[in-house]
Amino acid sequence: MTATVFIPRDAGALSLGAEATAGAIARDAAVRGLDVAIVRNGSRGLYWLEPLVEVATPAGRVAYGPVAAADVPGLFDAGFLDGGRHPLGHGPTERIPWLASQQRLCCSRIGVIAPAEVADYAAHGGLAGLRRALTLAPADIVREISESGLRGRGGAAFPTGRKWRTVLEQEAPRKYITCNADEGDSGTFADRLLLEGDPLAVIEGMVIAGLAVGAAQGYLYLRIEYPHARRVLKEALAAARAAGLLGDDILGSGRRFDLEVRLGAGAYICGEETSMLESLEGRRGEVRVRPPLPAVRGLFGMPTVVNNVVTFASVPAILAQGAGWYRDYGRGESRGTLPLQLGGNVRHGGLIERAFGVTLRELIEDYGGGTASGRPVRAVQIGGPLGAWLPPALLDTPVDYEALAAVGAPLGHGGIVVFDDTVDLSRMARFAFEFCAQESCGKCTPCRIGSTRGVELMDRIRAGQDVAAGLERLGQLCDTLRQASLCGLGGMTPNPVESALRHFPEDFRVRS
Repeated sequence: MTATVFIPRDAGALSLGAEATAGAIARDAAVRGLDVAIVRNGSRGLYWLEPLVEVATPAGRVAYGPVAAADVPGLFDAGFLDGGRHPLGHGPTERIPWLASQQRLCCSRIGVIAPAEVADYAAHGGLAGLRRALTLAPADIVREISESGLRGRGGAAFPTGRKWRTVLEQEAPRKYITCNADEGDSGTFADRLLLEGDPLAVIEGMVIAGLAVGAAQGYLYLRIEYPHARRVLKEALAAARAAGLLGDDILGSGRRFDLEVRLGAGAYICGEETSMLESLEGRRGEVRVRPPLPAVRGLFGMPTVVNNVVTFASVPAILAQGAGWYRDYGRGESRGTLPLQLGGNVRHGGLIERAFGVTLRELIEDYGGGTASGRPVRAVQIGGPLGAWLPPALLDTPVDYEALAAVGAPLGHGGIVVFDDTVDLSRMARFAFEFCAQESCGKCTPCRIGSTRGVELMDRIRAGQDVAAGLERLGQLCDTLRQASLCGLGGMTPNPVESALRHFPEDFRVRS
């Protein structure tokens, strides 16, 4: 009888030795004369357990991890192919507390299926949303998305249904669907995990969007730093075309939609939607002046939907289960779930998908297990390198768009990075300016020049030179960046600077 073993092949697991582990299992099985089928899945996002090896048993999958190549002989000796006990064993995967307490809607299949196999995807709930969408009028699809409360998960949190309705209402010879997979925020990896573990969900979501607004062509803009995602996407697109999910006759409906992958050159600014469109058109990634919005005049001058990976991956389940089902998760104007990415100085970093309303403290203490160093948490940065810094006193803040905005911390793409009491917040404030200076497209003066002046000003403050006057000028500079920058890169740079000053003023005092 063939035993089935699952070993992730996503970039995170590979960086931790998954390839060597897979090779060791294949060799040891051959030496022992055992029939083992190895399935290379995506990671479930439990990164402290990677490489995570799972084996299919009659009672369900059993997990072992982290499994290095040197651990493999001991696993075989313990009878792991039958779920045998071993020090690296965690019992049934779905019962691991860290995973069992999550609410995985968008990420329900990552780590579960073979990423590019349509039959496996469909057996785990895939395609139900697309099949339903093919029975609906475009306006009804848009209404379903609107009523679900889904907001863009790329950072701006704009209502997805409103954006789609705008594109639908435009009269144009062509319309486009674009997926911004230029995931550039430090501490974020949800897009990558989805593309490497469940790319067909993203493809299905983009096809549904095309049906909803009358677009026949889509482009997925992928950062060049994601070669493993590119490989899996290539396989998934070929499988989707072979299964009739793309092309001139989607699932025999007579409707057309096709999709291509385009690689970015590694510019952070292309995470901004208009810069991405410029790059897709073959030009330098540079912010466009708005209006008009991309929904009115976007790619090649045509009405364009721009959403990110998590947004599109959320769409199929909404169409399959209904808007009301999705709205039952979350709170206030933050509906559904969000794949949160917990990293930095934590014992258990990884992907946590929960409904809006979970607190930062729950994420850091219950899921993260506290700091990896064992020292107290001093600061948490939310929303990437241009996100705000929060002190321990605010860790009971619920994770939703409104609650975090109320404490000056935009949620962004859902990255949460933890620091212990050794962090120097004046140094981190300087880094915000330095990051902006390095990544600015250069089109607007406040961002291009203001960020460089910010670095110089922070250097003088940190050196104790005329600190009081420097802090006053720092406030004026932040106000200029926020009010006058063309896009969020310059406009959000004040977030880490001002939050560090507000919550950690002692780090900006004159140093002895």
